[in-house]
Amino acid sequence: MNRVKARRLLSVFALSTALGVGYITVATHAEAQQRQVTLNVFMGTQQRPEIFQPIFDRFTQANPNIKIRIETGGATSEQQNAYLTTVLAARDTSLDVFLIDVVRTATFASAGWAEPLDALLPQRQTYLQQFLPGTISSARFNNRLYAVPAFTDAQFLYYRKDLLEKYKARVPRTWEEMIQTAQRIQKAEGGNIQGWNFQAAPIEGTVCNFLQLVWTGGGDGDQVNSTQGRQALQFMVDAVKSKISPASSAEIRTDDSRKQFQAGQAVFSNNWSYAWAHFQGNSPDPTKVKGEVGVAPLPVFGKNKTATCVGGWEWALNAFGRNKPEAAKLLQFMASPEVQREIAVKGAYLPVRRALYNDRQVLQANPHFKSLYSTVLAAKARPASPAYPRISEIIRTNVSAAVAGNKTVEAALRDMQRDLDAVR
Repeated sequence: MNRVKARRLLSVFALSTALGVGYITVATHAEAQQRQVTLNVFMGTQQRPEIFQPIFDRFTQANPNIKIRIETGGATSEQQNAYLTTVLAARDTSLDVFLIDVVRTATFASAGWAEPLDALLPQRQTYLQQFLPGTISSARFNNRLYAVPAFTDAQFLYYRKDLLEKYKARVPRTWEEMIQTAQRIQKAEGGNIQGWNFQAAPIEGTVCNFLQLVWTGGGDGDQVNSTQGRQALQFMVDAVKSKISPASSAEIRTDDSRKQFQAGQAVFSNNWSYAWAHFQGNSPDPTKVKGEVGVAPLPVFGKNKTATCVGGWEWALNAFGRNKPEAAKLLQFMASPEVQREIAVKGAYLPVRRALYNDRQVLQANPHFKSLYSTVLAAKARPASPAYPRISEIIRTNVSAAVAGNKTVEAALRDMQRDLDAVR
């Protein structure tokens, strides 16, 4: 029976056995050298395994007793989380290291699935000071470290520099100005060009899109059934109704947005930092916008401050794994300055180390990183809660339903607030 089939069978009774916590056994250097192990590393297809494979190869060359096998699955945070939840609830030992979304730390820690890492880091306080504060905060739960930051992220407004220059339009500071500019360019260009592309499928990116509109309207995100919540959700609905955004917006996922903008189909688009490398040609998909893309902080409503959502992913260690010393060594390697520089240059991933925002190679590949650094530092976090999967589900399904026209804005916000209050 292969491992995947075994996991599916184990998932029937997995939830009743998910409370154990593993502990790291420290091997001596000689023992580690003698022990031949294969580390199974899980990551999503969207995290571009082709960028990480050469990095893993270098690690194994430097550590001949360790081999690495990449297992991929899931095109979205939700799909990856569903898979890992099934595997780890069954106390499966076959995975050693896995990438988790920054919003999953509390869930994995409270369930006993992620190994506490505090004892593994040399000179811990000095080591952690080299990282952006938000990345370490996201990796903690109950004052313990449960992950090592892989890369951070934030959403920005991507725009077509060539089209704005052609029609003598400035980069919009407000959402209202963005809509006006998009309408003008759509009318002048004709055809089917989208004005603003955003994600409203029932995925994690939709949670961020909605909360960012709430925050940039002066709201705090706790009270979604509010003036700011109505403004945010109505804005998304109206963008579709007015044909500024695609009729299929309620089905658009993060990488759908990236591909559509990359194909030259949109004037403006919300997306994460990883999209930049794709737009510049470092992508398996052809790009029609190379050299014609600008990046700016998200617009605001009125005179409010811009706001973006803390994103990113973390390397966690399976609490039930059998190769913890070797897995811990890999985690530290993946957070090293050299690896962080490489994934920033090749994948446009926002580094988790402060110093790299002034690094020549990083800025040559991503000139916008320096100007957007303050935006990244001020990014807002989604709720940190073991119940976050349910919180996310409530927000994304109601937002998607409203954008699809299956619920009124009023009903979606009412249901959202009621269910969120019941969870918190």
